[in-house]
Amino acid sequence: MGWFYKLFLSLTVLFLVLPTIIIFVGSLTDSSVIEFPPKGVTLKWYPVAISSEWFLKGLINSLIAAGFCTLLSIPIGVLTSYGLLRYRIRARNAIQVYLLLPFTVPLVVQGVSLLFIYARTGLVGNILGVGFALMEINLPFMIWAVTSSVNAMDPNLENAAKSLGAEEIQTFFFVTIPALMPGILSGSLLMFILGLNEFITSLILVTLDIATLPVLLYTQIKTVISPISAAVSIIYSLVAVAAVYLLDKIIGLENYLR
Repeated sequence: MGWFYKLFLSLTVLFLVLPTIIIFVGSLTDSSVIEFPPKGVTLKWYPVAISSEWFLKGLINSLIAAGFCTLLSIPIGVLTSYGLLRYRIRARNAIQVYLLLPFTVPLVVQGVSLLFIYARTGLVGNILGVGFALMEINLPFMIWAVTSSVNAMDPNLENAAKSLGAEEIQTFFFVTIPALMPGILSGSLLMFILGLNEFITSLILVTLDIATLPVLLYTQIKTVISPISAAVSIIYSLVAVAAVYLLDKIIGLENYLR
């Protein structure tokens, strides 16, 4: 079974990575239109992509939306996870099921529902409104990450702090939060990556001025798939890879996967 497992794992990784490899090879073409195999090899499209106005605008909007999504998810995810596990709360199971609703409701339905709400509240065209929507649909990931840290935390740490005279709020900020930091960091980076890459809900909610990079990239490839679009895709993928690398350096992927 050892060789079969390795073969299956290798084929799975190849299947997942192959589209990115094809796009990368396509971005190296010397032609103004993607050809595969490429006609000539050049990196000239990468400086063009980085300096293009639509790329910079979309990247800034995506970073703002993903950053706001992450900032909102931290207090909500921490307090929700800790409260559900450490306190006796009525209808706890119902609340936990409710928190899983973003996984059961299609993203299109969520996007249209939020669009109706935003139209009535004047949030259409607000990039922070997009960030809130990204937080709402991805919040279960943050809750799961923090919940794993709450389950792994030794309750005696909090009891020891309280026995030494620390108040509950002091114990929470100086003992509990540091103990939960691996889950908070991993959940935050995961929320940032998901917010950075989310497309369907963003497509429904954004306007031309606040379009995120995935939406602008989709707009670009509707007419022609140029090497510039391919280069932007690779650069955008590298941002996600950098976030995963940062996650590994901060807490270690083994802790995150566990």
